[in-house]
Amino acid sequence: MVFAIFAISRIAFFVASFIAQKTVPYLGFFPYKELLVEYNIPSWVSAFANFDGIHYLLIAKQGYSQWEQAFFPLYSVLIRIVSFIISNYLVAALFVSNVSFVIGLIFFNKLLKIWGIKTSWPFLFFLSFPTAFFFGIVYTEGLFFMLFVLSLYFLQKKNYWLAGIFAAFSSATRLIGIFLVIPFFFSLCTKEGLFIKCFVMYIKRYIFLFLSPFIGLFSYMFYLWLTTGDPFFFFNSQPIFGANRSTHLILPPQVYYRYIKILFVATHDFQWYLSLFEMSVFSFVSIILLLDLKRILSLIFIRPANLRGLQRPIKTVYSLLGLNIFSFINIILPTLTGTFSSIPRYALFSVSFFLYLAELRSKKVKIGLIVIFITLQIMLFSLFIQGYFVG
Repeated sequence: MVFAIFAISRIAFFVASFIAQKTVPYLGFFPYKELLVEYNIPSWVSAFANFDGIHYLLIAKQGYSQWEQAFFPLYSVLIRIVSFIISNYLVAALFVSNVSFVIGLIFFNKLLKIWGIKTSWPFLFFLSFPTAFFFGIVYTEGLFFMLFVLSLYFLQKKNYWLAGIFAAFSSATRLIGIFLVIPFFFSLCTKEGLFIKCFVMYIKRYIFLFLSPFIGLFSYMFYLWLTTGDPFFFFNSQPIFGANRSTHLILPPQVYYRYIKILFVATHDFQWYLSLFEMSVFSFVSIILLLDLKRILSLIFIRPANLRGLQRPIKTVYSLLGLNIFSFINIILPTLTGTFSSIPRYALFSVSFFLYLAELRSKKVKIGLIVIFITLQIMLFSLFIQGYFVG
């Protein structure tokens, strides 16, 4: 089933890319776009490496250039390794992304079954989400999804060494990987009111597991310290790539103020609609996560007989609580740079959002949401292919 859905979606993306180049005016507002022709493949395929993708390819081929340290290393390292078998770097990158994603989907299915979720709705919401196409292009989404899911899967299977290894790789792929320590903690500490005692006990017994999410990040920071003199250069170089990111802490209310000002003052061009979309996605996902958190806390502290989900073991409920907190951090952390830019893409790893939607009682509402998601995904993917920044 997973392979069938994956294969159909890949074919659909290639067709959509071909049609987009015939129907959507080209913008191409990103650096090094002219280098894509060097890979000698049709433009409706090479466009899968637009924006950040070209940077990952350049890093894989020639190492880091100035400011490219904003991109974490593992994805480019894997592209370089696969390039010894597949000589075309762009094809190698697509191979890494798509193989990683399909492996992630397989184990995501296994993980959902462990949590007692046996319907296909989480998959449908996940794959139809407006920015889900990023999993199959030259971005880190496919790789990080696999590492993220494998960490949680082996955690549930109590293979803590493998869970820790995949967590270490995840933080060498994306910064958010370090926060896997949160679902790790809540999955182990399932006795109510004993979190501090539990933490002290488990930090001694499973020291590698709790430290593992930081290994990838700290290794990369050590490399940056040796090569640039600034271990935080992955963060300090972010403003160079636009998106109005700040290296100073800016709270979400301030970001809302900025965006509301844009919506009332700015011209109704593409950027205006993108800003509206970014703020809407952040708001929608945040509200759903709050509702999910309320439900989980009710299961833990109230547990009335009429609450759905009571049939789940308390250990599973605590695991879902850890996942919810991770999902919140995943979507809020990027906004602290002062923008909702790329939030629609970052939201892909707020997995609790998709699990909550899957448990909505109204089938009509769920189908309606999926239709809206798919429509938006086709539109955003077509724009991305033609060089419009959508995440």
